[in-house]
Amino acid sequence: MNIEVSQIANLPTKFGNFKIKAYKENHKEHLAIFSLNLGEIVNLRVHSECLTGDALGSKKCDCGEQLESALKYIANNGGMVIYLRQEGRNIGLLNKVNAYNLQDSGLDTIQANHQLGFKADERTYEIVDFILNDFGIKGVNLLTNNPLKLSSLKSKIISRIPIQITPNEYNKDYLSIKKEQMGHML
Repeated sequence: MNIEVSQIANLPTKFGNFKIKAYKENHKEHLAIFSLNLGEIVNLRVHSECLTGDALGSKKCDCGEQLESALKYIANNGGMVIYLRQEGRNIGLLNKVNAYNLQDSGLDTIQANHQLGFKADERTYEIVDFILNDFGIKGVNLLTNNPLKLSSLKSKIISRIPIQITPNEYNKDYLSIKKEQMGHML
């Protein structure tokens, strides 16, 4: 794996003051957002990019709310958010918008991905191990509801911290699919 690594910089936010460090893996640039005084065991959220949820406040998913919840948790309890550039479960923004169009026509999120020729979830997590090793992190309390993340990072997981988001009228079916078909612990 050929990875470029940035220096560490300050990142004051509305959630608290953090440090950041970027990692360039091929054409994708990922970010570690972390509190001061990290130890060998940290609270960790691995968050995949969702422009519509994270930046635009979309109510079709729970991504933006999960990111905000994790940043607040890290600000109060210490730890790290690894922000992975894997838009739309790693199908890219253009395909994600096409999947939204198919969902508007009645398909669910998994059916839409399949219709476009993708698996339900195309994300990978190898870079996470690289980032954790770069920081000397030996164990994590993982903020997640996603069983794929649990199985991908199982060698470092000490405990799981659930992130509970209240469904709304636009994402209740989406969350139901995540729970029933993808095994998310909601």
